Amino acid sequence: MSPIRRDGEGRREAGSTWESLIDRQIREAMAAGEFDDLPYQGQRIPIDDDGSELALAHHLLKQAGFAPGWIATAGEIRTLLVERDAVVARARGAGPPVRERDRAALLDLVGRINALVLRLEVEAPTAGQHHRRLDPAAELRALEAAAEG
Repeated sequence: MSPIRRDGEGRREAGSTWESLIDRQIREAMAAGEFDDLPYQGQRIPIDDDGSELALAHHLLKQAGFAPGWIATAGEIRTLLVERDAVVARARGAGPPVRERDRAALLDLVGRINALVLRLEVEAPTAGQHHRRLDPAAELRALEAAAEG
């Protein structure tokens, strides 16, 4: 004797036509258009897994809104590098001579970036996540060259 189930309208179903509760809920949600505005529709879903042992832990932390300290530090470095690029672009637009304000801002950013790079070298689990330190003299030369055109 086979068990008896009921469909969404209350009719009895039996045998291979059974629809599980989950299948029915998915079918009804699709019919109602509840999946129409999901991200990555028709595209591959990006995967955060880099193949390391920590990938699952990082994924769970990310989903919970947290990041390991070294990831946050690397993010701060990237943000400061964007600010550095903005100072150079401003000097390029202003032309020569480079304003003292831009020199001071650049040197401040280089100091902050280098401090974060040192912190990252301690926090990051492998050397693959390290950044290179910036040379203040080379950064000033690049600023001067950008202003020259």
